[in-house]
Amino acid sequence: MIPFINQLPKHEEIIWLAALNQRLPNEHVVAFSEIKPVEKKQVKLAIVANPKPELLAEFENLTWVHSVWAGVEHLMKSLTDSPIEVVRLIDPMLSSAMSEAVLAWSLYLHRDMPRYAKQQKDKHWLQHALIPASERRIGILGLGELGQACAKQLKINGFKVMGWSRTAKNIANVSCYSGESGLVEMAAQSDILVCLLPLTPATKWIVNKDLLAKLPQGSAIINFARGGIINTDDLLDALSSGHINHAVLDVFEHEPLNADSALWQHPDITILPHISAPTNLNSACDIVAQNIISFRETGQVPKAVSKVNGY
Repeated sequence: MIPFINQLPKHEEIIWLAALNQRLPNEHVVAFSEIKPVEKKQVKLAIVANPKPELLAEFENLTWVHSVWAGVEHLMKSLTDSPIEVVRLIDPMLSSAMSEAVLAWSLYLHRDMPRYAKQQKDKHWLQHALIPASERRIGILGLGELGQACAKQLKINGFKVMGWSRTAKNIANVSCYSGESGLVEMAAQSDILVCLLPLTPATKWIVNKDLLAKLPQGSAIINFARGGIINTDDLLDALSSGHINHAVLDVFEHEPLNADSALWQHPDITILPHISAPTNLNSACDIVAQNIISFRETGQVPKAVSKVNGY
């Protein structure tokens, strides 16, 4: 028996359970509500989707959990002092969806779409010079699976691509930076800054007034990571001063974004409802099932998230 512990609407939970059981015919994946107290002591593995920490605590012999999401920061925070290992979803479909989204919104900014949208509203006909993609510098914060996929996609489309990570990386045709000095150096060259970092104590508000000030005048930001990566007040100040030209925001510290938020009506912000890279149910279930089958055969837990780094 494998519990599926989640906060999904009931109809979505039913779909996930059906898909998981179809791929794991020798297991019995069940909803948390279906497990009897006596059965909880036998559970050593769980499949999760942003579970409530108190529910996990009811399984005293739980050794590892497999998330059906790529983002596990809330889960890691609740399990910091726990021996339970966390395996996050690493899905090529997710990387493909994210690289498509980053390319789409980079082109949106590169081709001056926000400016032309304002001109349309004012019935103003005016053409602006087009900067070649080869002269548009895009910096990526985070060079994990998603960041590397996005860097390659942007490079294919002719952009000058840079990337920053906590530790040094080497990616063909991408200028890679690391460490605090590398972050400042890359920011100073980024016409568009794309945020793809996991949210950890080390990355909380990493995009703040100091880093924003390092960006070139008139640069733009895309945040497809987590809302806590950017200090919202500092971003609003940078937009109001004109130092930052536009921000595309798909993630927020509190979701759904409150109707009273000043972000909704800001003329230089594009709001998206967390759609940049949704999990593909079929590919996610395939990967989770393959990992669990492998675990049953070998006894080896798939690569787990570092409790130290948070990713």
